[in-house]
Amino acid sequence: MKIAVGERAIIRAVCVLSLIAVSAHPALAHTTERAFILLLPTGYYLLGGALAVAASFLILLAVPAAPLKRAAGARLVLAQLRVPDETWVSLAAFAVLLALVLAGYLGSRDPLANPLPLAVWTVWWIGLTITHAVFGNLWRSLNPWVGPFRLLRALAGSPKAPLSYRLGYWPALAGLLAFAWFELVSLAPDDPAILARAIILYSIVTWIGMALFGEEAWLSRAEAFSVFFALIARVAPLRSEPAANGNGRRRFELVVPGRALADLPPLPPSGTLFVLLTLATVSFDGLNKTFWWLGVNGINPLEFPGRSAVTAVNSLGLVAIWLALSAAFLGSIGIGRALAGERAPFWRTAGAIAASILPISIGYQFAHYLTAFLVNGQYASIALTDPFALGWFASDDRMHRVTTSFLTHHAGVTMIWNLQAAGIVVGHVVAVLVAHLITLRKEADRRSVLLAQAPLAVLMVAYTLFGLWLLSTPAAG
Repeated sequence: MKIAVGERAIIRAVCVLSLIAVSAHPALAHTTERAFILLLPTGYYLLGGALAVAASFLILLAVPAAPLKRAAGARLVLAQLRVPDETWVSLAAFAVLLALVLAGYLGSRDPLANPLPLAVWTVWWIGLTITHAVFGNLWRSLNPWVGPFRLLRALAGSPKAPLSYRLGYWPALAGLLAFAWFELVSLAPDDPAILARAIILYSIVTWIGMALFGEEAWLSRAEAFSVFFALIARVAPLRSEPAANGNGRRRFELVVPGRALADLPPLPPSGTLFVLLTLATVSFDGLNKTFWWLGVNGINPLEFPGRSAVTAVNSLGLVAIWLALSAAFLGSIGIGRALAGERAPFWRTAGAIAASILPISIGYQFAHYLTAFLVNGQYASIALTDPFALGWFASDDRMHRVTTSFLTHHAGVTMIWNLQAAGIVVGHVVAVLVAHLITLRKEADRRSVLLAQAPLAVLMVAYTLFGLWLLSTPAAG
């Protein structure tokens, strides 16, 4: 088989990049609660991660389209299982949520002793999100608002929704932005009583939306977390769908991670901006306490004054990083379209490629929150044993049962840092694969594929460097 000159050049480039990437050596590190601060040069990690993403892009270009599509479509059926009824699971989840809200009002005022903040910020937002990226859409059954709504709707005679839904993803976008502001900027997101009130308010809004527009319409487009988890679940290597024989059974399959994203129809502009916001929020969460960010805003990072002093600047910063990321992404799509001479509508192309951002979002989520999950997860398990602060465990006993020893010795620090760095790099590599598969839908020649993807690949490499820098740079708190 003859190999064209261009293909030989690509193969040589891949070999060189791969040799450089595997030649990187680990750097010693020490840790803060948020992440690891590497005291020795981080160039090996940054260079190795960036080259891994670049190499994956070049390797995919060198592979012929037909075998790549066949390999990406491979699946392995694992089992067919009967699953519990979604309504009953949702009612059970609602009972748990109700108990947690009561604990928010009646339990300890300490966020590390009250189960509500720990359940929301650690178990749900960190743990359940990562779980979705592995096991698929569990929120479809666990959503605590569906069961009560279906029960009340049945008691009311199953009335038809009075309004037709035509709002796109804008309500979900507004909901996710409000949630991000509450988590990252507001003064007391960990206060149990404030968090309980926020949950009650959001529950009421969700039920009103479902009643006005219908359950399926509201949850699939307007309810922020149903939209978020459904999108993240498409990254998962485990996929489930109703079995052919029905009867409440589902077929579970092992698939290529991110493959379901390539089959996602193009998102409208509101959906594209929603996906970009998922990455911008976790990126800003890593940025807003760095020495660099505080220094830019005239704050001594060694004397951090608290959230009240940075509320305004962080509000602007959250929106600014979202707009900057959106501009960079849309700009890379525009440049790629111009280079490849593409004629399809701009937003259709952007809405299709936007799905490739989701693996990066989940990679950042994993890397950024890993240490917090390992530590606060222990507090959560303890708080759940005494949710209403009835004195079942003494405070000293609580503290002795929490360990951070894995953050204080070299082996633990090295392992966690490598997991964090791997999370970011793997997320970007999967994103490159998804973007490539989406581009191949057009049945374009290899040159057009290269030109269309090159600007986005450059952006992904740059964002890999940014993410690894966020992990390694000093931060306050």
